[in-house]
Amino acid sequence: MRNIMMMTAFALATQISVAAAQDCKTEVVTITPGKLVVAGYDYPPFSQTNPDGSLSGIDFDVVRAVADENCLEVVPMAVDPSAAVQAVVSGKADVAIGGWNRTEKRVDVLGMSAPTYLDPSAIFSKDGIDTIAGLEGKTVGTVSGYLFVPDLQALLGANLKLYPNGVALAQDLAAGRIDAAVDGYTYGVYSQKNAGAYEDIQIKIPAADERVGSTVRPPQAAVLYTKGNESLGKALDTGIDRLHKDGKLTAAVTAAGFDASLADTGEPYFVK
Repeated sequence: MRNIMMMTAFALATQISVAAAQDCKTEVVTITPGKLVVAGYDYPPFSQTNPDGSLSGIDFDVVRAVADENCLEVVPMAVDPSAAVQAVVSGKADVAIGGWNRTEKRVDVLGMSAPTYLDPSAIFSKDGIDTIAGLEGKTVGTVSGYLFVPDLQALLGANLKLYPNGVALAQDLAAGRIDAAVDGYTYGVYSQKNAGAYEDIQIKIPAADERVGSTVRPPQAAVLYTKGNESLGKALDTGIDRLHKDGKLTAAVTAAGFDASLADTGEPYFVK
């Protein structure tokens, strides 16, 4: 099933022929002329490392489409999550993929493409809670470190329980030790569809509530690239804009089992 999930709607749409590639020349500056080194880690369905050393997933298909449009040969680099950003900063990779959010902190050291899709939080519960107000008075769990944690702490106080990871959070939710959880929407939906997780749990993107900023402006995902590389940034932005206009990014996120609204990113912005 995972391999089927990886076959996004535009996976092959922009592939150029070998004959055309031989005559193709690029104006995009990369570490190695004519090649685009892509650092990715295992974060399906956005980025997936394969046994043969190749990469796949929604993000990979985006950069492959951009590479094909700009006469670049894709060179995959499978890395650990912690090494992806450093690979770009240190000049070992041209881009990094894997659901990276457009944040004010990252933009200081990295280039960030136009937004590819939204990365919203969601409420996980047996009752189908779909508003922030619906969490009040309940015991709620979430994972430490998320952007929305400070807002939830201010709102829920002692009723908010922090967990070191999503696995521990899911276990307590299943056991009824907490009434609801707040976690990443894409993580939850993918785990539910492909790993048998969150049985009998409803996963809902909450309505916008000013008290929790991420519900009003959810993080936008992007492709990271070498800061200051204007030619690569322009190529990424142009390609991503076309994929949005063609409806291929919408098709990709819905094929992965997500709500089509994730592809409706709106104007670019950064979150704290």
